[in-house]
Amino acid sequence: MTATQELPLAVHIGVDDLPFVDIGDGNKLKVICVDEAEGLWIVENIFQKNFEVQTHRHTGPVFGYTTSGAWKYKEYEYVNRAGSFLYEPAGSVHTLMCVEDDTRVWFQMYGSNLNLREDGSVESVTDGAGTLAAYYALCEMQGLPRPNVLVK
Repeated sequence: MTATQELPLAVHIGVDDLPFVDIGDGNKLKVICVDEAEGLWIVENIFQKNFEVQTHRHTGPVFGYTTSGAWKYKEYEYVNRAGSFLYEPAGSVHTLMCVEDDTRVWFQMYGSNLNLREDGSVESVTDGAGTLAAYYALCEMQGLPRPNVLVK
């Protein structure tokens, strides 16, 4: 390495550096990272009991880690509890349902969520760029400064 080459620097985001925004009924979202070129988006959620996410299909893999509370997919028997890790392959279809208040889950997603109607057809698409735009808008609406999300 020559004296003019710079090494890449690590990026640290502290626990309080990014705010949670309310997405309704006490459920919250924090967007941590979006890399559109890789199709990557990383979020943390706090869900309340009985919160449900529309049935959806993933176009890429998803990694989920639960840090508190409990949630499940309606289509499966197992329950994700604190310390649980979940891998969802591309193409998986499920309906997230929270079973305990103040459930915290961290998701690392690639690609998009295809939100499905009851007949299985696609109703809408959720991806990293759209989620980031919604997060910024919710921060502004809730009187929070624009967060310094890691955007690559």
